[in-house]
Order: sequence, then C-alpha cells, then structure tokens
Amino acid sequence: MMMSTDLATLAPPLLALGTGVVSALLYARKRRWADALLAGVAGAALAVTIADVRLPTDGTSATATSIAVGTAAGRLADADRAAIPAAAGIVQTGDGLRDAEWRDLPARPLQWKPAAADLLWLDFPRSISLGRIFTLTVRRPQSAAWRLQLLAENKQVLADSGTPSAASQLSVQWLAPVAENMVLQARLLDANGKTIAQGPIPLQVKDAVPLQIQGRFDAPSFDARVLNQLLADGGAIMDWNVTLGKAITRSETARAPLTTPNAIFVDAAYVEHLSPAARGSLLAQAAQGITLVILGGSAADVSMWQRELGLYLHPQSPTTEKEDVRQFGVTLAMPPATLNPADNAAAPWSVLARDVKKQPWMWQRAVGQGQVVWMGVMDWHKYAISEPHLLTLWWQSAMDRIALESPQKTAWQLNDPMPVPGLRSEVCAQGVKPGAALTVTGQPPLAMQPRSDKADGVCAAFWPRQAGWVQVSAEGMTEQGSEYVYAAGDWPAWQRALRRDATAVYVARATPSGIARADAGTAGMGGEQWPSWPTAIVFALALFGLWWREQRGGGSRPSERIGTETD
Repeated sequence: MMMSTDLATLAPPLLALGTGVVSALLYARKRRWADALLAGVAGAALAVTIADVRLPTDGTSATATSIAVGTAAGRLADADRAAIPAAAGIVQTGDGLRDAEWRDLPARPLQWKPAAADLLWLDFPRSISLGRIFTLTVRRPQSAAWRLQLLAENKQVLADSGTPSAASQLSVQWLAPVAENMVLQARLLDANGKTIAQGPIPLQVKDAVPLQIQGRFDAPSFDARVLNQLLADGGAIMDWNVTLGKAITRSETARAPLTTPNAIFVDAAYVEHLSPAARGSLLAQAAQGITLVILGGSAADVSMWQRELGLYLHPQSPTTEKEDVRQFGVTLAMPPATLNPADNAAAPWSVLARDVKKQPWMWQRAVGQGQVVWMGVMDWHKYAISEPHLLTLWWQSAMDRIALESPQKTAWQLNDPMPVPGLRSEVCAQGVKPGAALTVTGQPPLAMQPRSDKADGVCAAFWPRQAGWVQVSAEGMTEQGSEYVYAAGDWPAWQRALRRDATAVYVARATPSGIARADAGTAGMGGEQWPSWPTAIVFALALFGLWWREQRGGGSRPSERIGTETD
C-alpha cells in the first residue's frame, strides 16, 4: 500500500486526523473513554477516506496475475485483448503481434522466448520517379547459398543477383521503362535453383517533375557534353551555354521558362573569367536558394577562389596521380581535379562526399539560403560508352548528395511496411492542414490529425478490407496516393520478422520505466486507488455513535446526572 507524499495532497487527511486526535484528547480529559475512542476512529476513518491511498499493480497484488497469450495466428483473440489491461504481465507464445496491435495495448511485462524460424526482411522504395533506379534488398540470417531475382508481372526475369552466395544480404536493381503502378515479384532461390520464397513487390513509378538547370561553361570539355546528355535524358529543362572561342558559343535554349531553377552548373574557368560584379551577381543567385555546382577541372586562379569564396585550393602532386584516383565501385575510377581543396577543408567549407577509399571528391559551403558545391573529379565522359548505366547511377547519387530535387509543397508518407486486410494501417501527408478529410477507396472519409512523432505531417488510420491497390486522396493534396495491401498469405517469413521486431519494441516499452510512463494516471503512485467506501462507512458509524450517546446522556458521569436531577 502506498500514499502520495505531495504536501498539497497530504494536508486535508492530516487536518482530519488532527481534528480527530484533538477531539479524542478533550473527551479523555473528562474521562469519557468511549467517546474519545469514537472521536479517534472517526478522525482516522475520515483521513483514510480523503487520502490518495493506492495498491501496487506490479504483480504483487493478489488479484493481478499474468495472462497466457497465443500469437501463432498473428492476431490477438478478443478475450485476450480484453484481459491484458487487468493482467500483471503477459506470457506469450508465437512470433508476437504487428506494431499496430501492440500500440493499442497498455504496457505490461512480457515473457517470450522466440523459437527458431525462417525469417527475412525486404527493403525497397514503394514509389520512385521515372528514370530512377529501383533497388530491392533482401536480408536473411541463414548462411546457406542463395540468390535473388526480380520478376515482371509476366514472370520474366528483370534482374538477377547472379551466382548463389552465402551472404546475409543480396540486392538487385532495375530501371522502370514507364510510369505506372505495377506489382513485380521477388524470388529467392537456393544453390540448386529451388524456390525458397516468392512474393509480390508493389512499385509506383511516377512521372518525374523535371529539373530546371542552367549551364555556363568557358572551358569546353567532353565532361560537360556528357553531363548535358545525362540531364537531357532525364527530362531536365535546360538553359545551356558553352563558349567555344572568342566569338563562338553554343547555346541551348530552355524548352520552357525556368521559373525556379534547381541548380546552376558552371566550370571553374567560367567563374574565373567573370568580372567581379558578374561574379557577385552569380553568388547572389546562389544566396537566394539556388545550388551553384562548380566543375573544378578547369580551375587555375588559386588567389581568386581564396578571395571570393574562402576556398583554399592545393595543386595535385604529379607523383601521386595514380594513387589519388577516386574509386567508385569496382569499375568507375576518376582522377581528381588539378586543384582541389584539402581533405579536411576549413570552415565554411566541408567535405560532401568521399569515394570507397574514403578520399574526398566533393565539397560544399552554405551561401545565404543556397549552397556552393565543388566537384573535384574529372574524365567521367570516358564511361559514357563503356559503362553508361554505372555513370548514370553515379551522377544520380551525386545529384542526391547535392539535394537537387524538384520542389513539392505536399507529399504522401506511406510508412506501413506491409499492410494486410483487417489490420490497422496509417496514411500520413506533408503540407496538409490538420482536420483535412482523407478519402480511402471504399471507406468513409477520415479526419487527418497531427502526430507527436511527425512534426510536419498529419495522419489518419484505416483498416484495409481486401488485398490490392488502394487509392487515397486528401483535401489540399495535388495528387492521389496509392498503397498496396498484401494478401494474408504473402511473404510469411517477412510477416514473422515484422511481428518479432514489433514485439521486441513492445518489450522495451513494457520495462518498469516504460510502464510508469504509459500508465500516466498512476505513474507517480504505481497502483490502483484504495476504495474509499469502507472507511466512509466507519466514519459515518463513529459519528452516529457519538450523536446517539449525547442524545441518551451516555456521555455524562453519574454524579453529574444525579446533581442535575436533585436541582
């Protein structure tokens, strides 16, 4: 049994107890022992009635016991769900529950010993832009040799990891040819070609919002030409200008107005040849939120870069040219620019990217609301013919690091790794006002509400009714969202892994400190409130006894009664 130690909470019961003690003492002075006892009992009963006395609920209570829960089916029985809040703990068999179900239950100590089982984890983007590479990664703890395949809807093999390997993780990549919703298949094979597991891989390919790029070059190069072609193949809107000689330029006019350019690509020679005023204007553009990307291969004026941008360039030693080559994977190797910043550039500059040997090849600094990026490698044009796919991937990763993205005011967030029918799923959106109506195909509208763990988004929960694509839309969203609902029998090994991961999170939440945080109503007391009605009855009976004795004169001594009658 426990009681609050807060002074404001203790004052009323202490006052009641003190009143009872004083009353008992006054009756005792007159040797009215029965009345003194009744006054003391009344004061103590009143004090206990109004005090915040609680019983422990950590499993020591005689009425609270642990409950055995079976989760082999992956769902919780209604009877178990109703019994868990009153239980002292949970003894679980099976692989546990999904996160959506654990979140609906109060934190309770969980006893669970996972059995050996075939598990796997899938990692892939649910939505990509057309022209982006799709990557599927599968992880499994087994050490036997296996391989991974990605299949089209007609079972044609789109990508294969190759020779069976005993690695715990394998990946495949694929470039989608069209923008549409598709359900691919992933297949895991053992060393003998026998299927280990196979299931759907939903993918939404969207038309990319084209980048808006300006290009200005004073040192014509094959590198700039290849970059131009890569951007054009990606659908970018380009305003491109290359100076070929004193009076000769090659210009490419943008096919549409550049309303909000994503980046300005220039070579170092172009910046060096600008007048101070024009150079200041270029940096002012960057300060307004545009990324200025400088191809450093043509740099020559060290003092200018130090003076204008605080960039200290160092010449590459001819004796270390081969050793300094930047390595990107097994195939791509590019020499560094003749002049580059130091490996650990001083502020305001910092290293933005390093190669596989941890050597830097791209640097950045902030300028107002934008940034300036220094590309310190050359000769990527050599791979335009020999390794076009790898070169595209390399430039794509460079664009991602530079954070060249088309601005989007709203975006869907579909974070449920594997929605299934009958289990709660959650849809979130960025850029939408709280209270906006979410419409899910075949279900009534839902109000989207802010979440404490999503500072810039609002969310709503729904229960999918059947497998397949589900369309979602909301007030204020510029486009519909699509979520794929898996069938209950899809990817059983992945479902087991997700349930085990969610159960491990619940175990951490159900530690004593976690339970104290979860039971906010009794966090400071750690138990249920003592029932007040028994002590209230005792208090009432004690007062009634005092009143009855006063009425019948039972509280006076005999001599006092005789004297009164004689008078």
